[in-house]
Amino acid sequence: MSTSKAAKRAYHHGDLSASALRAAAQLLESKGIEGLTLRSLARRLKVSHSAPYRHFADRETLLAALAAEGYAMLRRAQHEAAAAHGLRGMGEAYVRFALQHPQRFRLMFGGQLRIAKHAALREAATQTFERLSGALAARVAEARGARDASIAAWALVHGLAQLLLGERVAAAALAGRSRDEFVRDVLSTIRFASGTANQVAVPPQPPA
Repeated sequence: MSTSKAAKRAYHHGDLSASALRAAAQLLESKGIEGLTLRSLARRLKVSHSAPYRHFADRETLLAALAAEGYAMLRRAQHEAAAAHGLRGMGEAYVRFALQHPQRFRLMFGGQLRIAKHAALREAATQTFERLSGALAARVAEARGARDASIAAWALVHGLAQLLLGERVAAAALAGRSRDEFVRDVLSTIRFASGTANQVAVPPQPPA
């Protein structure tokens, strides 16, 4: 069964909002942010143009839902990685998420959305950042220092993700390594990210 037929079948069998969101995520990665509209979503689902409006008031509401889901995905990935590899694992998971979901990542951090307008998105973004802050607080005693360290860590992994997404890292710098190997090696050179999982307290996973 094709993806569009499966999405349409799910859409008409009760899983309406989730089915629409899955189809929207596929469109986002294939067509980019500009190519995702409620009309294009309806075409993919093979439903009337008005059907998506039952779940999303407008295009921005749809994009905000995708961004909030993206933060939840990123938070779960970082939690799983931190359990095995501590802070470095969280950083690796961040960059890996960006490379696996480039359009979703651009939506989450590209400034197209007014985060303050969407409560679910604001909460999802805050929880994701607080996970990093909580992990760093276990290694930095002073509260302000932990906040500053969390911003430094975020800037590091975000910048690394952007460089790789934009193909700004030269082949000579990669030196034959895969992107995953390159990210691991780069993060291993950073002092606060070099500890093992046992040295870093992993905050409990909040509900998705």
